[in-house]
Amino acid sequence: MIGKLRQWIGGRGPVNEAAPRTRILMVCTGNICRSPTAEGVLRRKLQQAGLGDQVLVDSAGTQGYHTAEAPDARAIRAAAQRGYDIASLRARPMRPEDFGQFDWLLAMDQTHMDWLRKRAPAGAKAQLALLMPHARLPQAHTEVPDPYYGGPSGFEHVLDLVEAACEGVLARLQGGQPLLSQPPGGQFPADGTAHGPAQGGREQGTEQGARQGKG
Repeated sequence: MIGKLRQWIGGRGPVNEAAPRTRILMVCTGNICRSPTAEGVLRRKLQQAGLGDQVLVDSAGTQGYHTAEAPDARAIRAAAQRGYDIASLRARPMRPEDFGQFDWLLAMDQTHMDWLRKRAPAGAKAQLALLMPHARLPQAHTEVPDPYYGGPSGFEHVLDLVEAACEGVLARLQGGQPLLSQPPGGQFPADGTAHGPAQGGREQGTEQGARQGKG
């Protein structure tokens, strides 16, 4: 079903329907900058690690104003320079069924996390997490900044952060560890333990904040 939905939107290509063990959805605002970059990076790293058939990766936006559009040309160009092909991806908005079809929804920043928390139905299968706490960097980064209103260097910075975070996600998947979900209070535990599924209605979120960015 997921494969048919993605092909209907266009650009995602055929999906292995042999029931991957884990399904991950990258989430940003418009699904044209950060989340498609994260989708392309993690998918390639999984393929290189021999896990491409075991983990399905997709991306979506909290807003639908770029539906069916290709990623931002600057994101495509920056990704291609590092060997990631995201040109065929097409933007789509989050759908209610995503909370039941995916195991993990990885948000690019806190406004996306708040948006997801506000809309997650009670008992949803998907667990919510910020992407960046998975990165192993000298300085802590909790969010992937929106590069849309800046220059090419912003897209390079996004790639630096996303590559580091996806390496951390890959390492946890390879080690059989759960990803780092954020508790309702907004702070990650110092011991790196994971938390349970999303609970709807616990966070009001900031709709205005979620609309400020584009990608």
